[in-house]
Amino acid sequence: MSTEAQTKQSLMTPFNVIAGLILVLGVVLTIWRFAGGIGAVTNLDNNNPWGIWIGFDLLCGVALAAGGYVTSSAVYLFGMKKHHAAVRPAILTAFLGYLFVVVALQYDLGRPWRLPYPFVVSAGTTSMLFEVGLCVALYLTVLFLEFSPAALEYFGQKRLRNLIHKCTIALTVFGVVLSTLHQSSLGALYIVAPSKLHPLWYSAYLPTFFFVSSAAAGMSMVMLEGWISHGSKTLHSKMSEEYLGQHDDLYFGFAKGASWVLMGYFFIKVIGIAADNEWHLLATGWGQWFLFELLGFALLPSFLYAIGAREKNLKLIKWTALLTVLGIVLNRLNVSLIAYNYHLPSEMRYFPSWQEIGVTLFVCTMLVVTFKFISSKTPIFYDHPDYKDEH
Repeated sequence: MSTEAQTKQSLMTPFNVIAGLILVLGVVLTIWRFAGGIGAVTNLDNNNPWGIWIGFDLLCGVALAAGGYVTSSAVYLFGMKKHHAAVRPAILTAFLGYLFVVVALQYDLGRPWRLPYPFVVSAGTTSMLFEVGLCVALYLTVLFLEFSPAALEYFGQKRLRNLIHKCTIALTVFGVVLSTLHQSSLGALYIVAPSKLHPLWYSAYLPTFFFVSSAAAGMSMVMLEGWISHGSKTLHSKMSEEYLGQHDDLYFGFAKGASWVLMGYFFIKVIGIAADNEWHLLATGWGQWFLFELLGFALLPSFLYAIGAREKNLKLIKWTALLTVLGIVLNRLNVSLIAYNYHLPSEMRYFPSWQEIGVTLFVCTMLVVTFKFISSKTPIFYDHPDYKDEH
C-alpha cells in the first residue's frame, strides 16, 4: 500500500468521519443562528430564557472543567508530586473546557463583540453574573498561562517558558481562589428564583453544593479523560513511561478523594433538606426524582469509589467516574432546566430544539478534536527532553 493510501486510510477513521459530519452541521447551524437570530433555532421564550446552552454547555462545562484546579492544587499545594504527570492533561482539559464554554455562550448572547463590555464599558459590580463573568475570564487567563509552558516547549521558547514556570505556585493559588468563587456563584445565580426552582433543589446552600460537587466532578473527569485517552491509539503512543507508571496510583488516589467529597456532598444535601424542612416533599414524584439523583449519583458512587480504591479495582473506578460525571450533568440540568419552572403545565415547559442540541454537539466535538490535536503535537502526556529532571 502506498504512503498516500495509508495516510488516507488513517484519516478516514469512524471518529474522524463522525466528527467531520458534526463540524459541517455545526457550521451550518452557526450561520443559521447568527443570520436568523436566537428565535430561529431555539425553543426559548419569556418563561424559559435560558436553555441547554446555559444548563449544559455552561453549568456542566464549568463543573467538569474543575479537574484543572483540583489536580494542580493536589500536586503543587498539597505535595502529591507523584501525580505531576497528570497535571498537564488536566490543565489542557480545563483550559479547553472554559474556552469552549465561552464559545458556547456566544450562541446564547449573540453579540460576541460586546463580550468585553461588562469589564470596560458598564461594569455591573452588584451583579452575580458580573462576578461569574469576571472570574471565568480571569481563570481562563490563568489556565492559558498554566498550559503555555507545554506550547512554549514545543516552539522552543525556553526563556519565556522558564519565566512562566516559575509562577506555577502563584498561578495555582490564584486558580483555586477564582474557581472557588465562580463555581459557587453559578449556584448562587439560582438563589434569586425561589418561586421557580423546585424546593428540593432550591436552597440557600446552592453555592456550597455547586462548589463541593465541582471537586468530585473534577477528579472524576480527570479519570474519565485518562480512560478515553488511553483508548486512543494516537494519544496512547504519546504517553511516556512515567505517565503510564503513575496511571494506577492516580486513579486509586483520586478515587479515595472523590469518595470522601461525594460523601460530604451527600450529607450537606441532607442538611439542606433539614434546614428548609422539606422532608414531606420526598414522598412526591419530584421527591423520587430527587432521591434518584442523590442516592444513585452521589451516595452510590461514593461507596463504589471506596470499594474500588480498597480493592485496587481499576475497572470499577473508571465506570464510577463515568457514573459521577453523569450525576453532575443530571444535577446541573435539574437545577437549570428540569426542576426549573416545575409548576408550569407541560405544554409551557422547555425542551431544546434539534438545532440547540446540534450546536451543543458541535461545541463538544470541537473541544475533543482540539484536545486530540494539541495532545498529539505538544508535550502533554510526556516530558520534553530538555525538562525531564525538573520535577
